[in-house]
Amino acid sequence: MNTFKLTVASPDGNKFCDEITKLDVRGTEGELAVMAGHVSFVTSVVKCPCTIWFEDGTKKTATTDGGLLTVDKDSVTLLSGSFKFD
Repeated sequence: MNTFKLTVASPDGNKFCDEITKLDVRGTEGELAVMAGHVSFVTSVVKCPCTIWFEDGTKKTATTDGGLLTVDKDSVTLLSGSFKFD
């Protein structure tokens, strides 16, 4: 399965940085599922649960208070005021 680099950053520093297969998050226009090779875009993210999926099928869940999501061909960055793993 294809992976991409996800970096989650907050004012306190990087909260997460690793290779993943999928990110589920809620943008201002609705639910988003980002996978490797996704078309590039930038959007606002609202307060929501986030699910990070790994190549071995495991997942981690976290909560963000909103922020900015930048998707590029090989990497994704979530800038958030707060990001906490459950």
